[in-house]
Amino acid sequence: MSWIVLIVSGILEAVWATALGKSDGLSKLWPSVIFFAGLILSMLGLAWAMRDIPTGTAYAVWVGIGASLTVVWAMITGDMEISWLRILLLMGLVGCIVGLKLIDPGHE
Repeated sequence: MSWIVLIVSGILEAVWATALGKSDGLSKLWPSVIFFAGLILSMLGLAWAMRDIPTGTAYAVWVGIGASLTVVWAMITGDMEISWLRILLLMGLVGCIVGLKLIDPGHE
């Protein structure tokens, strides 16, 4: 269950990071509301997951999911140019995240 919560928290990290970028320095209401809600939920989920997942692994996976999804979303929406190099680097990042999960001694 901790891994599911961690993955959802990583997704929420991408949500709040994207909303922060769209908030124009927290001056736009709805992106700012989404930012704060996503931030709080993401942090609570990370904290909960870290009860069972080692800190280094949990944090790396959380950041990796959030960063990857933020970049993918930016490429989908046209905010960032799509390139084979970016795709290759994202695949490497995802591979490292999966590797951390596979080598985790785990509690579940």
